[in-house]
Order: sequence, then structure tokens, then C-alpha cells
Amino acid sequence: MGDFFAELGRYLASPNNRSQFLGDLLDHIYLSLVPLVLGLVIAVLAGWLGHRFAAARSVLLVVSNLLYTIPSLALFVVIPGIIGSKILDSVNVIVALTVYTAALLVRPVLDALDAVPPHVVAAATAVGYKPARRFLAVELPLSVPVLAAGVRVASVSNISLVSVGALIGTGGLGVLFTDGFQREYFSPIVVGIVATLLLALIVDLVLVRLRNLLTPWDRVATAAGAK
Repeated sequence: MGDFFAELGRYLASPNNRSQFLGDLLDHIYLSLVPLVLGLVIAVLAGWLGHRFAAARSVLLVVSNLLYTIPSLALFVVIPGIIGSKILDSVNVIVALTVYTAALLVRPVLDALDAVPPHVVAAATAVGYKPARRFLAVELPLSVPVLAAGVRVASVSNISLVSVGALIGTGGLGVLFTDGFQREYFSPIVVGIVATLLLALIVDLVLVRLRNLLTPWDRVATAAGAK
């Protein structure tokens, strides 16, 4: 055990290794969070459509379930043939993870919109809110507490799946895994695992904080209930 920690210390002490780690970390953040935002936007639009039309709801649920069952590595390889990008282009990972994120979030978005009290929607309609304005100003904000849980799951999923992209030559912390396995060098593998876990934890905490900022009424209701 002492030899391992000594080896890990030497690995972290190298300026080149630290520089590579920082670059891989930034790539990982970019490749996981950009698809999270894009997928959320797509899922919200799809959820709005499915919430308004029962037929669209059924189709969206089936399609999203099918898309999420596609193996990630296969999707990374197929995407270049669909969009015309190069096999090592990072856009392949972004597109693939956007598809996964949207597919994963369609059901949570529908559940979140279903959880909005009908009398609130009726009141907004009664005071003259048009469907689009009512959705953006009333339904979507009130759905945040339920939707946030799905977004947190999607963020962890993305941060994990980005590592798979290293198998086809894209960046991210997965590069540390492939490099370590190829050289039978465990230090970068351990650093990559720990960094991935910490990144997932930090992003989750940020999302919780963002949810609290977006739903101040929820905290007031909780405090009132505690009294």
C-alpha cells in the first residue's frame, strides 16, 4: 500500500501529468454539461408537446425508451455517419449524450408537468395566460422540484458516459483510464476514478443549490410545515 501511494505521489508531482489531468478534466466538464443543457431543452419542449397531446405523449415515451437502450459505444460510432463528422470529433459525444439526456428526461418532464396543481393552471388560464406564456411562467417553474430530480440523475449519467468516449479517442477523464490500462499504470486510473466521482458530486450539489434558488416558495412551504 505504501508503494502505491508513493507511486501516486510521483504521478501527481509531475507537471506534465497535472497539465494533462487539468485538460482532461475541462474536456470532461464540457462534454458532459453541454449535452445536459441541450438535452434538457429538447426534453422540456418534447414534454410540453406530450403533456398537451395524449397521442404525442405515447409516441415520445416509446421513442425515448428505445433511444436510451442503444449502447453508448455503438451510438458514438454511428453518429459520425449520420451527421458527417470525423470519428474522433468531440461533437459525436455531445450529440450522443444529448440524445441520451433528452431520452432520459422526457418522462421526468412529463411527470413534473403532471404534478402541477390543475387549479393553478386553471387560475392562470382564467386571468388570460396564453398556453405558451402559461407554460413558461407558471407550469415550468412549478415543475422544477420534480424535474430537478431527473436532471440530477442525467448529470451523473452523462459524467459517467463521457468516459466511454475515450475508447474511440475523444477527450475527458476516460483518457486516464485507457492510458493507465495500456501501460498497466494504476495511478492515472485511480486519479480518473476519484476525479469523476468528485465531479459528479460537485455538479449534483450545484444542481441542488440551483433548484433551491429557483424554487424559493418550496423552502417557505417546508419551513411553514416544520412549524
